[in-house]
Parts: sequence; C-alpha cells; structure tokens
Amino acid sequence: MESGRIFLTAEWRDLVLLNYEVDPAILRPYVPRGTELDYWNSKTFVSLVGFRFINTKVFGVQIPFHANFTEVNLRFYVRRHERGEVRRGVVFIREIVPRRAIALVARTLYNENYVALPMAHEIRNGKDGGISASYRWRYGAPWSEMLFESQGNPEPLRDGSDEQFIAEHYWGYAAQRNGACVEYHVAHPSWNVWQARHADFIGDAEQLYGAAFAAVLSKKPSSAFLADGSPVTVMRGRRI
Repeated sequence: MESGRIFLTAEWRDLVLLNYEVDPAILRPYVPRGTELDYWNSKTFVSLVGFRFINTKVFGVQIPFHANFTEVNLRFYVRRHERGEVRRGVVFIREIVPRRAIALVARTLYNENYVALPMAHEIRNGKDGGISASYRWRYGAPWSEMLFESQGNPEPLRDGSDEQFIAEHYWGYAAQRNGACVEYHVAHPSWNVWQARHADFIGDAEQLYGAAFAAVLSKKPSSAFLADGSPVTVMRGRRI
C-alpha cells in the first residue's frame, strides 16, 4: 500500500451484489482510456451493488453526520497492464448516496457519476445464521429496491469462482472530462459470502441508467451473493 496517500477509510458491510451478464458492446463506450474490459469465462458483467459505509473518514477526519450511510452503485469490470502487473478494477456507471455533500466530493475529486437520493436499508440476521437484506432508493415517485435472502452458511471466496471475480477487483478507474483517466487503489481483505436463496431488483432503472442498462436489469441476475465486508482503505487517485 502507498503510505501517505490515503484518501478514505471506512468499513464496508453487508454488500449485496446482483450480477448480470451483459453484451460487451454496451460497456465499451464507458471503458476509460488505458483500460480494457475484464472477462470471466469469456463473459462480461455489470453488478448492482448495495452496501453500508460505517465510520467513514476522509483524509483521516470524520465529518459529522456523514460517517455512516448507504450506497448503491452500478459497475462493470476492467483491467490495466502496468509494468507486468495486471490491475483488475471497476468502473462505475452511477453511484447513489443519501447525502449531497458525499456526492459533491466524489464528483469533484474523481469525476465519479454520483447522485444524492432518498435511501433506506434493512438488514436482518436469521436464527439459522442466514441473512436477508434490502437497499432502497427513490428517483421520482416510485421506490426502487434490491432484495436478497441467503441460503446456507457464509464461506470464503472460492478460487476461480464468479464470486471471486466480481468481489476481488482492487482498483477503481474513472474517466475524466478531458478524456484522461484517474486510477485509485482499494485495499481490503478477502470476504466471506452467502449464496442467494432469492435475489432481485425491482424498480425503474431507465431514468438512472438509460435504456440499455435498464433492459439488462429487467432480467433475473446471472448470480447473486452477499459479502460480509471489512475495513477498507481507498488511496488517493492519480492520472494515468
């Protein structure tokens, strides 16, 4: 990890990931300069991800009323070659948070496509060790919602699994207005995950994501899981 260049620390908890196979042609216009699409078994994916930020600090400072909040994002997966290293990362189509100040900081520093909307979430732990979760947001009149109900017990990510592919991208890439790209490192340990008994997205995706992504999200997820999460460290970005 690059010491002295920490932008944000927090805990990410109760991450619900709904994953959809997608035609790579839909993603190519969003691929930042210097990166390429990342494939798993010759397939490309977008993921709708809902999770909780806890004890958030920016440049080591906890901002009152902005330490604990939820986020929902739509993202896809890229990679970049750097001096013999393959850096596997994510690109965000849209990120939703409940507070305008959070969205403003992210848009200003990284040109990430954040929007502030009313949000709610509910996490329930079952007696059998299972878990259910929902993340909701409102854009216009109706509420949209991610739903997840687990089956079985949480397990470590399996090498070579689609869950490992989705969860273990440790870089972020953000295209800039001038055509450049900002790269930043995200550090966290590997997570434990629950498989899905039931998982779905309900709502109007077209207003936020456009017709092409709305058509993808109207289908059943190709896969879904819930990760327990961990402390995370997000490094300051650099232009590449």
